[in-house]
Amino acid sequence: MRHYEVLFILKPTLTEEEVSAKLEFVKEILSKNGASIESVVEMGTRKLAYKIKKYERGTYFVIYFKAEPSLINELERVLRITEEVIRFLIVKYENKKEIAAWEKLSHGIKQTKKEIKPLESPEV
Repeated sequence: MRHYEVLFILKPTLTEEEVSAKLEFVKEILSKNGASIESVVEMGTRKLAYKIKKYERGTYFVIYFKAEPSLINELERVLRITEEVIRFLIVKYENKKEIAAWEKLSHGIKQTKKEIKPLESPEV
């Protein structure tokens, strides 16, 4: 099983009940397809960097999960056709450093600046 993170933004016009129903809907898709959900982070309603589908705000969620790669196509398909989702991003963590960062993020531990290394340019 691989380590993933899905961030999705819901329309700001949804009621609290509709927002929680959509969150449960996404979690249900993950669990029905054999994913193991590690944590769910509700980031709240925030201002978007730019308008998306005429919306200036959106309700953000991040779900950290472990799953087989075949699940990702189904998750993408469902998120694309769900009208309440205005944007989503799926991230796969591959190497040991990324997986260690995923472990910390999924347990709510923030990374220090020492742990985040800038990209080094190759020497010519």
